[in-house]
Amino acid sequence: MKTADFDFELPRDLIAQRPAAPRDSARLLDAQSGLVDRVVRDLPELLQPGDLMVFNDTRVIPALLAGRCNDKSVSVTLHKLEGAGEWAAFAKPARRLNAGDCIVFGDGFFADVVEKRDKGEVLLRFDLPGPNFLAALRHYGRAPLPPYIKRPEQPDAQDRTDYQTLFAEHDGAVAAPTAGLHFTLQLMAAIEERGIENAPITLHVGAGTFLPVTAEEVEQHKMHAESGEIAAAT
Repeated sequence: MKTADFDFELPRDLIAQRPAAPRDSARLLDAQSGLVDRVVRDLPELLQPGDLMVFNDTRVIPALLAGRCNDKSVSVTLHKLEGAGEWAAFAKPARRLNAGDCIVFGDGFFADVVEKRDKGEVLLRFDLPGPNFLAALRHYGRAPLPPYIKRPEQPDAQDRTDYQTLFAEHDGAVAAPTAGLHFTLQLMAAIEERGIENAPITLHVGAGTFLPVTAEEVEQHKMHAESGEIAAAT
């Protein structure tokens, strides 16, 4: 199967740069019998009492970091925790980095380049323990927005709130589980009133979701692994 079979023209002015307000006013296509335009807040009437909705409770970390290495600017997007203090990351421009280099992101917040990998990926080692690392990341990091959301500068403070779901609980994602972005407290109340149950899972969405498919054949595309957890109760 050719990846080119899936190419289509998407006008840039149809790509939302900010979420709908309120979130559950986003459009929803009902394809149960024909095609009907609806909005997300109509969802309860499309489901039946006793149905179960499963929500991803991962929380997006501010994984986009601006740093300096050898007096040069480097942008880093963390995408997978590989061990104690070690993160796989995509660096731009990766050609400026070599194993053994140190990238400084802020006062007392830096990482050593352990190794260089293919396609701009590097392995970084931070020397801060878990809670201190997350505190530094929240201070210096920014929301890792997908490439189709454009900002004149860097992602702003509002993006950190917008790019998070109502269910966010467990740190680890570097991309939002986007379907969950459309749910509000009011919609969840309507879902509960309808007799629809819900259960959580945790899937830490990785930055591989941002990467373009460059292979000519679909079967040749290499997927990035992601980690998750399904509780016994779920």
